[in-house]
Parts: sequence; structure tokens; C-alpha cells
Amino acid sequence: MVSPSVATRAEAARITWRAVARLALMVLALLFLIVPHLCYRAAGRPSPMVMAFLNAAGWIAGLRVRTTGTRLRRDVLFVSNHVSWLDILALGGAARSAFVSKAEVGTTPLVGWLADQNHTIYVQREARREIHNQANDLRNALARGRPVTLFPEGTTGPGDGLLPFRASLFQAVVPTPPSLRIQPVFLDYSPDAGDIAWLEPESGLDNFKRILSRKRSIPLTIHYLDPIPDEAEQDRKAISEAARAAIAAEIARPSAAHRHRL
Repeated sequence: MVSPSVATRAEAARITWRAVARLALMVLALLFLIVPHLCYRAAGRPSPMVMAFLNAAGWIAGLRVRTTGTRLRRDVLFVSNHVSWLDILALGGAARSAFVSKAEVGTTPLVGWLADQNHTIYVQREARREIHNQANDLRNALARGRPVTLFPEGTTGPGDGLLPFRASLFQAVVPTPPSLRIQPVFLDYSPDAGDIAWLEPESGLDNFKRILSRKRSIPLTIHYLDPIPDEAEQDRKAISEAARAAIAAEIARPSAAHRHRL
């Protein structure tokens, strides 16, 4: 059952001058970075402009990011909770991560093009017949060494708890290659998680307008947790359960209410 506060958010979303100004700044950042980005791509080299744009867009949207823990930089699958579209800006910018995303994102005008520039891996979450091919796509992406983030909840959650994890895509890392580590990540928007979260029945556009209209900044702490132990990498369900338990334990820590302080 949807709470009244959540149900009214979609109705309350309006285009404000603050949202227009922030969107304009994002467009200017994109225009400023697109030419050097295309030059890197034409030369066949990885483009740092993607990370620069994600960092810039996050800052313009109000994100103020700090991190805890040790981030693995290569040969890592990040397993994270999912709260908002801001998660993409934060992890893509801070961790230089590609993402596993639902196939619909790839067909969305402009958003799909931007996702392609970050080498997004698209999946049909409900197409069970495609699981094998999708797992191969993820396996091939991980083989290139770049970090990839998987949101195993399959949708955005409330931020102060976890939805059930979908274990199917973990098949891509079974058996786990010797060089690959699986690192749980907790994205902590506390105490603003309830306001930031993108939950039904709010549309993506309404959430976007509402976030860009905020007066206050959005503190986010990215907690890089310990990689899951080797013994938990035997099958996809064990990986899923170990990653979920690690994030849930971090959420439950007594200091959770104070983590937003910078």
C-alpha cells in the first residue's frame, strides 16, 4: 500500500526556475564535454569525459558525495542498493562504473545515448529465455576489467531498507574468475532517503523535476564494504545472499542516523 506522502509527490511535481536552471547547466556541461569525448572515441581510447559529465551532473543536481571503505578499482562487480537515478551519477562519477540496466533505458531518447557512452549492459529482467545471453554480456564486460555495478533489487527502493535481491544475473560470475571480486556497496542518503527515493506511483519525469527543484543539497555517503569471501562465490544464490546480508548489516548499524554529516 502506498503511503499518502508518496502518492501525493507525483501530483505535486512542478517545473520551477531552480529545476530549469539546473537542467540548463547540465546541458551546458554536456555540450562542453561532448567534443573531446567524441575525439577520444574516434581515437579508440576510453573517454574520461563520461566520468566528468556524471560528476558535473551530480553536483549540479545537488549531490554532495563522500565515501567510506576501500573501493576496488578494477576487476570488480559492485552490488548496490538502488534508491534513485542519482545513484548512476554518483557511482558512475565516483567509481567510474558501468551499469547493468533494464532494456527500456537503451531506447529512451538521449538517456539511451548517454547510457551507451558509459557502456551500459542492458537486460530484459522478465525474459527468462534471455538470461544466458544477458549473463554472457555481463561476463564479457567484466572481462575487460572495468568496474560494473549491478542493482539486484531490480528497481528503486526506499533507501532505509532492502527489497528482495534477484539472483539470476549473478550467474554471470559463476564460477567466479580468479581475478574478479564482488564488493557490496551501500548508498546512504540518510536522513533524506525517504524524500530522494523514486517510488511508485511517481513517474521518472516527476521525480526528476522534484529532485532538481530541491533547495537543499543532497548528502550521499557511498559505503564500500568488504568484498564477499571466496567461499560465498560458489553459486548465484550464495553470492546474492552474502551481498544482501552485508548491505543489510551496514544499514542496521547504530550510527546510521548520523552518516549524512560531512
